Amino acid sequence: MKLSKFRYTLPDKLIALHPSEIRDESRLLVLNRKSGEIEHKVFKDVLDYFVTDDVMVFNDTRVFPARLRGNKEKTGAEIEVFLLRELNRDQRLWDVLVDPARKIRIGNKLYFGEEDMLVAEVIDNTTSRGRTLRFLFDGPYEEFKKTLFSLGETPLPKFIKRDVVPEDRERYQTIFARHEGAVAAPTAGMHFSRELMKRLEIKGVDFAFVTLHVGLGNFRSVEVEDLTKHKMDSEQIIITENAAHIVNSAKERHQRVCAVGTTTMRTLESAVSTDGFLKPYDGWTNKFLFPPYVFSVADSMISNFHLPLTTLLMMVAAFAGFDPLMNAYQVAIKEKYRFGTYGDAMLII
Repeated sequence: MKLSKFRYTLPDKLIALHPSEIRDESRLLVLNRKSGEIEHKVFKDVLDYFVTDDVMVFNDTRVFPARLRGNKEKTGAEIEVFLLRELNRDQRLWDVLVDPARKIRIGNKLYFGEEDMLVAEVIDNTTSRGRTLRFLFDGPYEEFKKTLFSLGETPLPKFIKRDVVPEDRERYQTIFARHEGAVAAPTAGMHFSRELMKRLEIKGVDFAFVTLHVGLGNFRSVEVEDLTKHKMDSEQIIITENAAHIVNSAKERHQRVCAVGTTTMRTLESAVSTDGFLKPYDGWTNKFLFPPYVFSVADSMISNFHLPLTTLLMMVAAFAGFDPLMNAYQVAIKEKYRFGTYGDAMLII
């Protein structure tokens, strides 16, 4: 499978800059992957496609305010720091991306906030773009974390070309976000409202929660034509015994198992036994799913509409089938569905 097959023309005006007014009232395209049949619905109609004892699997990671704006010592040059992950709690070490990267050297100090509330020192250049920062902060850890996050912005993807607004802090997050550690939201889950979750619960649909702390690798461009040569960044995943039990029980009963989002699907496919059941797991995954691929756990999925040439698009194409998916995307463009993080949704059954 070649990268160029995932190029399609997406009008800029179809990239959603804001979320729908009400979470569960975004549009929903339903694709039957066997027949290719397409239906047009509202997201809360997803209720009609599930019955008692079916299982929906959600990613309960929580996005933290990862984008910091600061200044370089001496020159005062503006600098953007994107927090990726905490490396050492006691030493206040963080793995970060810095922009513009070429101007930052080991030993440079960076200042953040009014009256330099926070100071960081560059202690390592780990990659061409990556850096390790040590934050210089004398107070207790909780106070440091509170200060750091108060200075941070909601890390909207770069393709949402507007300033961050207060509503983003809540809307760029699922309502069931629990475990902090993501720098990008598991967007398919953002369509679920409390009311819809309650209605699914009343219908008898079971929920399982797994965790994948979404990293920037989701947005890293693929630079090789041969997809087998692309390497995904590693991301931390956690599947509890309880989550595995809920999913496996549904599989044994031949009930529908729905992966809500590409991150959930990658998590499930990263911990599968030889007989196709889900195993508890606490570790890392760099699994890259692209056609052709045989899925073991979920038999349906919910996803947003993804941008051209992205690993997210490739993963959904592996599940839906390349031709049915690309046909559905052309229909979605014609029908003016909204694409990207804040866009509309797709149910693939």
